[in-house]
Amino acid sequence: MSKAGKVTLVGAGPGDPDLLTVKAAKAIAAADVLLVDDLVNPDILACASPQARVIQVGKRGGCQSTPQEFIERLMIAEARAGHSVVRLKGGDPYLFGRGGEERAQLLAHGIQVDVVPGISSGLAAPSSIGIPLTHRAWSQGAVFVTGHGKDAESEPNWPALAQSGLTLVIYMGVARCATIQAGLLAGGAGADTPVAVVQSATREAQRQLITTLGELPQALAASGLGSPSIIVVGDVVRCADAWGAHDGAPTLCAVAPQYATGTVN
Repeated sequence: MSKAGKVTLVGAGPGDPDLLTVKAAKAIAAADVLLVDDLVNPDILACASPQARVIQVGKRGGCQSTPQEFIERLMIAEARAGHSVVRLKGGDPYLFGRGGEERAQLLAHGIQVDVVPGISSGLAAPSSIGIPLTHRAWSQGAVFVTGHGKDAESEPNWPALAQSGLTLVIYMGVARCATIQAGLLAGGAGADTPVAVVQSATREAQRQLITTLGELPQALAASGLGSPSIIVVGDVVRCADAWGAHDGAPTLCAVAPQYATGTVN
């Protein structure tokens, strides 16, 4: 009798290989097949067995992507063939990683599924530049939200989020920053609300922008920052390492010191 296969949904973290959890590293090492997202740092694959098959199944907004249905069929087929499959995702599988959809499909086909959480970029990006998501003086909570919904009906309610008074951690929001800005201002957020944008958090190429909500679209366009980026909106941005140099003009910074491993020009 052939062995039963299984699938493990593994969070690879935000990019820095040192932020990979021990459990994630063990799952990667034990895998026969790895289905790897585009945002996963290639250095993390050093944990894999030399005999493992590595299949790139990238999904990036605005780029050619592997269809989700194909990925799910591939996981099911490999598990039914008796393989130990790791679906390796940037960040955390259950935070804008489609992990819930994949787990439901696998279970519906009788496939055993395990989930290994990972550090999301929504946590790593702000902390990498000194921003706490909660602060007793400024924010009693944080909201993790996508910059766009699956369709018009699932579009985030930006005015309601502005009125919540909570820190907003926005994924996939760069291309729609003007719409986000308009919605938050319409909800009563001040134009002087601090904003940080962190691109490629925890990687050597990390860059960040400190600005305000009123200046966000123009400052972001001038900065050259793009995806993948996290946008943080709220008074907690005043804790950022670069906030002291912010004099009302946008402040563009290079790699955060704790993650810099090379020369920054």
